[in-house]
Amino acid sequence: MNGQRALLVVAGLAGMLGVAMAAAGAHVPGGERLGTAGNMAMAQAPALLALGFFVPATALLMSISAWAIAIGLIGFSGALAFHTLSGSAALSFLAPIGGTTMMFGWLGIAVAALLSRKR
Repeated sequence: MNGQRALLVVAGLAGMLGVAMAAAGAHVPGGERLGTAGNMAMAQAPALLALGFFVPATALLMSISAWAIAIGLIGFSGALAFHTLSGSAALSFLAPIGGTTMMFGWLGIAVAALLSRKR
């Protein structure tokens, strides 16, 4: 599976899990973290979808940045969901790491766009 196709798979899963976590967050007692995780996943899913469709495999910085967003999303939303569903804060350290990784991914997208030499 090529990188763009894998990114589309991650985008689809982020969208699906985002809806599921947001819905569960509205129904699970104390599910605010789960709702936040779902909202973050739903916010990133369309961007990952667009990046998967429109970024050529040769655009290295853009591809790395897209994957930083995807991996950061897994860390951030995964840690919040795990904490809510298990009651354990064992993975809570991943939330700020994931959030920071997403921010660097978005910064990379901006830098890649500025450096782009489209004709």
